[in-house]
Amino acid sequence: MSDIELDGVRGRIVARVWDPAESERIALIAHGYGEHSGRYLHVGEALADAGFAVYAPDHLGHGRSEGERVLVEDIEDIVEDLHRLSELAAREHSGLPTVLVGHSLGGMIATRYAQLHGEELQSLVLSAPAFGGNPEIEALLGLDPIPDVPIDPAILSRDPAVGERYANDPLVWHGPFKGPTLEASFAMMKTIAEGPSLGSLPVLWLHGDQDQLCPIDLAREAVRRLAGDSRIQPTSSRPLSFARVQLQGRRAVSQKIFRNEEKIARSCA
Repeated sequence: MSDIELDGVRGRIVARVWDPAESERIALIAHGYGEHSGRYLHVGEALADAGFAVYAPDHLGHGRSEGERVLVEDIEDIVEDLHRLSELAAREHSGLPTVLVGHSLGGMIATRYAQLHGEELQSLVLSAPAFGGNPEIEALLGLDPIPDVPIDPAILSRDPAVGERYANDPLVWHGPFKGPTLEASFAMMKTIAEGPSLGSLPVLWLHGDQDQLCPIDLAREAVRRLAGDSRIQPTSSRPLSFARVQLQGRRAVSQKIFRNEEKIARSCA
C-alpha cells in the first residue's frame, strides 16, 4: 500500500492505493462521515489480493485530506474529487473495468457519482447508503446551536472492539455534526431523488435491518426510486447494521463483492 496526493476541488486530497502486480479491475472506496480510508484497510487488502487495484481517498475535511474537519458545503465537491481520482486510476490501469464501493455517506457519494458517471463503472456496491434520510439527525438542523452529540461508538457494532477502535482513532471526527454538512447531505438526498435512475448499472446493495444511522426502511424506498433497469441485488445482514459487519467481519463485504463482480464479469463476457 502507498499514499498519493491529488488536487481536489477545495484542497489537497490524500488517498491510499493498493496496486498488485497483476491487476484485473479497479476498485474505488468511498468512506463514511467522520472517518477515513484507513478504517478500510482490511477491505483494500482483500480486494488487492483478489486482483483489484484499489484507490481509497480521505474525503475533503476528513482523515489526512485538507479542509476544516467534517465541513462539507456541497457533496458534489466530494463527488468531483472522487472522479478525479478515478481518472487517475484509469490512466494508470488503462482498459480495466471499475467497481465503486461506498459506505454510509460514501454510499450517497457513490450513488451521485453513478448518476453522473455511470458509464464509467462496471458495477456499484452500496453498503448502508445514507440517502434515505434519518429523522433524528435531520431534526438537529432546527436547533441553534446544534448540540454536541457525536456518533455513539456503541451503535457501530455488537463487537465492543470496533467501537473502541473508532473512539481511539485520532483521524476520526469525535465532535458534533456541523450544520452546513447536514444541510449539504440532505440537499444531496433530494438531488439524488430527483435525479436519473441508475439505468442498467449492476448494483449490490448491502444493508442491515437494525442500522440506527441509516434506517433500512427509508433506504429501501430510495433504492426503489433509483432502480430503473438496474440489476439491484439486495442483501440484508443479520440483526446488525451491515455497515458495521464490514468493520467487524473483516472479509464479509469483500467476499460479497468478489462474488458479485465475478457474476458481472461472466455476464459481460
